[in-house]
Amino acid sequence: MYSTIEDALRGQVTGRVLVPGQDGYAEEAAGFNLAVRHRPAVIVAAEGAADVAAAVRLAAAHGLPVAVQSTGHGAVQAADGALLISTRAMREIVVDASARTAVIAAGCTWGEVIAAAAPYGLAPLCGSATGVGVVGFTLGGGIGPIARTFGFAADHVREITVVTGDGVVRTAGPGSEPDLFWALRGGKAGFGVVTSITVDLLPLTHLYGGGLFYAAEDAGRVLHAYRTWAGTLPEATTTSVALLRLPPLPELPPQLSGRFVVHLRVAHVGEGQEAEDLIAPMRAVAEPVLQAVGPLPYAAIDSIHQDPAGPMPVAERGVLLRELTAETVEALLAAAGPAVPAPLAVVEIRQLGGALAREPREPNAVGGRDAAFSLLAIGAPVPELMETAVPAAVRAVTEAAAPWATGGTQINFHGGALAPEELSRAWPAETLRRLAKLRDVYDPANLFRFGHVVPREG
Repeated sequence: MYSTIEDALRGQVTGRVLVPGQDGYAEEAAGFNLAVRHRPAVIVAAEGAADVAAAVRLAAAHGLPVAVQSTGHGAVQAADGALLISTRAMREIVVDASARTAVIAAGCTWGEVIAAAAPYGLAPLCGSATGVGVVGFTLGGGIGPIARTFGFAADHVREITVVTGDGVVRTAGPGSEPDLFWALRGGKAGFGVVTSITVDLLPLTHLYGGGLFYAAEDAGRVLHAYRTWAGTLPEATTTSVALLRLPPLPELPPQLSGRFVVHLRVAHVGEGQEAEDLIAPMRAVAEPVLQAVGPLPYAAIDSIHQDPAGPMPVAERGVLLRELTAETVEALLAAAGPAVPAPLAVVEIRQLGGALAREPREPNAVGGRDAAFSLLAIGAPVPELMETAVPAAVRAVTEAAAPWATGGTQINFHGGALAPEELSRAWPAETLRRLAKLRDVYDPANLFRFGHVVPREG
């Protein structure tokens, strides 16, 4: 069967068709998350929407499920035995400066869009790491360093081109396939393979931001101060705070290398003095061991969170919090503080609210707008512990925060808990029912069943 579909694909697509053992197969299957290793039956390195459509039709005809990957940052389930559509060769970006939009092909990263938009004094609403793929981030909602000011990335989508389960290329927007357009923006996966997305660009060239690092012994003092300070901030300011266990790497500053530190991240859309006045209370809490906060060109937005750029094994789990109390802080310190010998790389609290809490002009399926904070735990990148100690440590963090949780998750930070009852937590009940019905419409054969897929009813 596989040789038959391989031959058929070679006759119908312009991109490379790769099977196990062939040169380039392993490289095309690999993604950022090294803890998830795909072993697909066949890979199509698509070069456009026509390739994707042909691949979907042939997969359906041969009874193969379909998976899709660009950068692989969001991989949570191995696409074994599937037809894997790799979109990373699809890299075209068209900026319309007068309309303040960009049409972005499915293989592009945010860094590439930033570079394309910058000459026009414009910028996309990207995530904290610009090496992440545009499509997966946006379909899951998309929370970035300036999210409280502008909302979710999904709130700024104009149009999406997608190949649905019948192999048809569709254009989804407010006036065409509006139900599909609603579902794709926040429904994450299970509706088709996106080939391009049109997004709004912001008239933004600079912001004020960066990070302050505090020593382990100041962790409690900083977290308690943060929970009260965050409530005083305007929507122009987006913040997060993370407990970091950093490896002993020579490229890290000596104040950070091999240490437990608390990393306060700040991004302010406005004047520098205003930002400094807002940050001042946190500077007074404890003396930072390292700090770099100031005016930033938008292209340097990575420097705020300083997320790892290279591939690594990732195990993570997230929950949404209705509040961050003194008791919440103490529970998190007991589960992941500097005195706990846990295999954790990051425990992050992001303040939500602001524009994230409001429905956009064109409503979408993004969940979690009612939450005040997001909590994310990421395990240490130790391959031999990825099936045992790491997931246990990650789970312990989210369980410690359970008394203050909303009961929901944000799908991009959901992690690898893929049971239907777990995935269902990412959307309000009414939204989930509507998404499930639309899955029946656009993927009745359940071709798209890998990863963060909306559970079907029943």
